[in-house]
Amino acid sequence: MRKPRDFDAELKALEDKARELKTRKVQQLGELVIATGADELTADELAGALVAIAETKDTAKREAWARRGGTFFESRSRRADLASQRKLRSAPAQPGSAQSPASGNGSQ
Repeated sequence: MRKPRDFDAELKALEDKARELKTRKVQQLGELVIATGADELTADELAGALVAIAETKDTAKREAWARRGGTFFESRSRRADLASQRKLRSAPAQPGSAQSPASGNGSQ
């Protein structure tokens, strides 16, 4: 005979997962606001801009915004890669290290 499913436990696990995903989404949105410099706007300005964007039906505008956002993320990731490579190159070699810091493997 098979063990009966514990629907209450499964439901609780799903609710916990949903809560965790929502929390992560809110945190990432806050990080995005800070990364773009939008944290210098007032809450009213930011909300107004977001409402205007959400109400926009012009696909050309939305596509242009999407391209600009993609460019923003690409440039940030390139800057982060370059910064980490500079740190690796400028870091002194650690005694007993088999690899030089300029090897560019990305790990420390």
